[in-house]
Amino acid sequence: MPSRLVLLLLMWPLALRAQDAPEAVPAATPAVEAVPVAAADQAAFAACLPELRTQAQRAGIDDASFERYVAPLQPDTSVLPLLDSQPEFTTPLWDYLAGLVDTQRVVDGQAMQQAHAQVLEQVVAASGVDAATIVAVWGVESDYGRITGKRPLLQSLSTLSCFGRRQAFFRGELIALLSLLQAGDLSAEGLSGSWAGAFGQTQFMPSTYQRLAVDGDGDGRRDLVASVADALASTGNFLKRAGWQSGQAWGYEIAVPAGFDAAQTGRRARRPLREWIARGVTRADGQSITESSEQPAAVLLPTGVEGPAFLVFRNYDAIFSYNAAESYALAIALLSDRLRGGSGLSRAWPTDDPGIGRDERRQLQELLVARGHAIGVADGMIGMLTRKAIVVEQTRLGLTPTDGRAGRKILDALQAERTAPAAPTAPSP
Repeated sequence: MPSRLVLLLLMWPLALRAQDAPEAVPAATPAVEAVPVAAADQAAFAACLPELRTQAQRAGIDDASFERYVAPLQPDTSVLPLLDSQPEFTTPLWDYLAGLVDTQRVVDGQAMQQAHAQVLEQVVAASGVDAATIVAVWGVESDYGRITGKRPLLQSLSTLSCFGRRQAFFRGELIALLSLLQAGDLSAEGLSGSWAGAFGQTQFMPSTYQRLAVDGDGDGRRDLVASVADALASTGNFLKRAGWQSGQAWGYEIAVPAGFDAAQTGRRARRPLREWIARGVTRADGQSITESSEQPAAVLLPTGVEGPAFLVFRNYDAIFSYNAAESYALAIALLSDRLRGGSGLSRAWPTDDPGIGRDERRQLQELLVARGHAIGVADGMIGMLTRKAIVVEQTRLGLTPTDGRAGRKILDALQAERTAPAAPTAPSP
């Protein structure tokens, strides 16, 4: 989600469904259930609207547009708790990446590269960004357009403009959205997105959309909601404007020697590449480091010296600027590598309970259903009902912690139990 602020991050995987709270909500369900609004909140929202109207007028939004798009709205205060629930900071990295860089997303992404090869060729020529990176952004942001958020965008941004922290920021985003609607780039009907206002196939914030979206299909509109060509072209333009250097890698996995000083690492701790080589850094795949010895580079140890390590260059910063979270940037980078045919990381994450991808999550849910848990369809979306069922099974099996987490341990335990040979039956006397 290309907001330029660290605190406003992509809502994945926190979208809520009425019974089971999955990690993603299909794009075909743009509406949310009406939430009862407290009288005090209604009054506060009504008092806020004149301020929004004045600010909108100053930005060139006419009264007719404001009356049409904002005046009829009611606040949705259920978005407010989500300000402090960003999965990039609260989800273990191995779980976050397992859900975003899984076999299904790789296979689907490679199919998308073939299906949109002509569009991508044009985008690469215009932006200098390679096709795999552009498609990786699309895959992570919306699962290739399948999951774009279900919250009515105008309602969410209007609410956040009048309640909670960062109201000034959200007012700017609301006004940017009104400008896009007034200009005819978008239609308000069914317009939905994340709780924070990111929307479309590659989840642009409205102000970013206003500045950087481009018309990729030549129809005279910039429609990142319905046009794949516009979405891919706009992503390429975003990364180009963020400083993408054509023909260069984002980085790669490395091996660091024993005793490596982790205090010298981090995305901002850039040094000439020759200094990292002198400290014993080598490529994990055994290939030679061929970049210029003077090229600035940083070393990342996102889970410490016991986990995978990465050497990153300027293009990693461009990816990071799309959504300012290290886990997010790694998801894009590692998915792009897989889309190019890479085999994945050579070093395991430092955990005895790795994360699992969507195929494995579906298997886990099928095992839970077989044990009588009413969790709905086994769709790989781990929500509240699935988590509660996992807690029951963790407790029964003696697994700790009993946290409802969908990981390798609970999956292996349930699979082993199902495939274990039946106990022999004692002969009848």
